[in-house]
Amino acid sequence: MADKKPAIDQSLIRDLANILNETDLTEIEVEQDDLRIRVSRAGTPHYVSAPVPAMAAPVQVASAGVAVAAAPAEARSSKNAVTAPMVGTAYLSPAPGSRPFIEVGAVVKEGQTILIIEAMKTMNQIPAPRSGKVTEIFVEDGAPVEYGEALVIIE
Repeated sequence: MADKKPAIDQSLIRDLANILNETDLTEIEVEQDDLRIRVSRAGTPHYVSAPVPAMAAPVQVASAGVAVAAAPAEARSSKNAVTAPMVGTAYLSPAPGSRPFIEVGAVVKEGQTILIIEAMKTMNQIPAPRSGKVTEIFVEDGAPVEYGEALVIIE
């Protein structure tokens, strides 16, 4: 007679799937004796950052009442540029629909929150490194940012 394979414990698989949902994990694997079960979410999105083309001149965009400019190459190397300390998503206001932290022309003080970068589900307040006047904002609300990317100019 042929070897009969043991039945797969469907309740164990359901329990593992529930653990995935409860913990926001994308994959879980369990091994017991000769049995190994791996459960993963189908269609888990993988985000790949594409390079942003450099623009010849700043482009003004109205977004929630905030003037935003595309960062020209010289702004990235400006000593007055505030750069992203991490990769994440930039938010210009503390909550959707609320007033932005800064606007072009606003005067900020050193240590004042100028925007938030969400990284790994953590909201990181980005402080102004110096006091001065905000002359340009290069990011839009909810836009992804890369490490070292120019966010704003404070002169």
